[in-house]
Amino acid sequence: MGCLLRWTALIWTVNVIPCTIGMAVSERTDGSCPPLSVEEHRFTDVLDRPLDITGFDLTEKFLLRKGTITEDLPSYRLGSSPLIKPTKEIFPNGLSSEYSLVTIFRVRRTTKKDRWYLWQIFDQSGDSQVSVVVDGGKKAVEFFSRGELKNALRYTFKSRDLHALFDRQWHKLGVSVQSNIVSIYLDCKLIERRLTDEKDSVDFRGRTLITTRVEDGRPIDIELRQILIYCDPYMAEMENCCELQEPKSEANQTFNGTAPPPVAAQLPQMLSLPAAKSIDRCHCPAEKADTGEAGLSGDPGHEGELGSEGQKGIDGEKVSTTISSRHIFHT
Repeated sequence: MGCLLRWTALIWTVNVIPCTIGMAVSERTDGSCPPLSVEEHRFTDVLDRPLDITGFDLTEKFLLRKGTITEDLPSYRLGSSPLIKPTKEIFPNGLSSEYSLVTIFRVRRTTKKDRWYLWQIFDQSGDSQVSVVVDGGKKAVEFFSRGELKNALRYTFKSRDLHALFDRQWHKLGVSVQSNIVSIYLDCKLIERRLTDEKDSVDFRGRTLITTRVEDGRPIDIELRQILIYCDPYMAEMENCCELQEPKSEANQTFNGTAPPPVAAQLPQMLSLPAAKSIDRCHCPAEKADTGEAGLSGDPGHEGELGSEGQKGIDGEKVSTTISSRHIFHT
């Protein structure tokens, strides 16, 4: 009987454990997200376990630029034409249910009070499925998603720390989307976290747009450097703000990965979560300074001590002093 129980336990272990491992791996490597090459200096150096970064560069997807930029990020003046494409062209194999959106932009004087979609996906019927709205009138950022019951889930972030986003300077805005949490980052500082209800899956047969006014669907007049979507909700937290420093860093190496930070302890069940204590997240490589002027000549050195007596040399060959008679005769 004991032998039979041991065999039963062994068979259960062999069959169940691989299935469990397979499910855990497939959740992170479902093939929906392609590799994403980004600059090495974009991230803090607190992690030491490499992991391939995956995601989408919407700056390239909407043809604002093509190829890999090896210099400081250029900026693009938007507002002349609508930026909208079929969602399948932007996310050919779909999008992870947890992700980070990170963008660098600045509003202009004529649009700093406008309400506009930074990013939106809507279905075939034109109904919004997920979006991030920047509201200049309220100085707020909104995250919208359709819930599991097809209800609207809308979360508005109105912290005073977001007011700087509308001062017409360059800023980095990050949105981290997890299964039950949405976090907002501004200039690499956590502003606020909100608990959310379960979100519905996205239908990718519709269309996707960026930088479009909510009121009339016209393109918004802003300056944009980049919009990235990482297939990892922790990447918004790992970003630093070296690109916003003056003078800009010259680092432009390609960075292919970093590990996510440890999962935090279970969050308390409250509607709004306080922001964590801000830390310095920018570890930017120092720029090489100009060569300085030549220094003054130094003082003469002290006279050296008398050296020790050298070794005795080798005896030389003996030279004959006899003069031949023939030499004398001819002389």
